[in-house]
Amino acid sequence: MENVFEKIKQSISHAGESLKEQAVSMGEAAKEQVVSMGEAVKEKGYQIIEHWVSTLPKLEAYGFKTTYFSLSASLNPTLEIELQSAHDAFPLGRVEAILAENGGGTPIHFVFTTIKTTLQLHQKARIEPMNPLTVKIRVRLSPEIRVSFGNPILE
Repeated sequence: MENVFEKIKQSISHAGESLKEQAVSMGEAAKEQVVSMGEAVKEKGYQIIEHWVSTLPKLEAYGFKTTYFSLSASLNPTLEIELQSAHDAFPLGRVEAILAENGGGTPIHFVFTTIKTTLQLHQKARIEPMNPLTVKIRVRLSPEIRVSFGNPILE
């Protein structure tokens, strides 16, 4: 009887060791998958950033001046750009014309749609636009654009 118990203990011990090996192996595979996914996300982030960087000359051709440019490298790389212009360089009619010549879904269209919305809200609030007109762009996997007239006191 003692021999049977010994065999059962050995079987349980072998099964436990086998499970540990499988868990370690699965852990390594999961780790490799996470690293691979992280690299893919990072690469996609850089592709999006490059697309936005390629639009800067066109934004400058419309009359903006780049006043800030920053890149943060990480798993989710981030590009921050600040552009400025005089507020009267972009009346609503000109903004609409720029939107008409640039198809939807492009960075240029995204920027000028945000400018148009900000300008319309400014007009609705009956606030005179102030200088400078500032466009702040933060590009990550999902871009963020902030448009303002004037300089904030606190940021």
